[in-house]
Amino acid sequence: MPRPIHFELPADDPERCVRFYTDVFGWTIEKWDGPTEYWLVGTGTDEPGIDGGIGRRTSRTDGVINTIGVDSVDDCLSRVLRSGGAVVREKRAVPGVGWLAYCTDSEGTPFGVMQTDENAR
Repeated sequence: MPRPIHFELPADDPERCVRFYTDVFGWTIEKWDGPTEYWLVGTGTDEPGIDGGIGRRTSRTDGVINTIGVDSVDDCLSRVLRSGGAVVREKRAVPGVGWLAYCTDSEGTPFGVMQTDENAR
């Protein structure tokens, strides 16, 4: 069964956001060495939970986005559309990580879907 695997926090000032979550929760946050401005958030390993990221706020990321792990982004996007949702950002490669798309559910709430694929380019 697909489960949440990642969260994204939008920020007007990502460095300030990094300091906030580091100070408040002690999370480990490192800048990603990828093609976009992004910070990887480690929330710990002592209890169940997921890790996430911080990115610069854009019109599509005006709130927290939870990403669900799926076997196939293409199949999932078909199910989203069939069930009354929408695709707001088509599938794209996250180099060395996998395939990512952003959707909204039937109520307009945004979420992401990620298919793991280290060969994604």
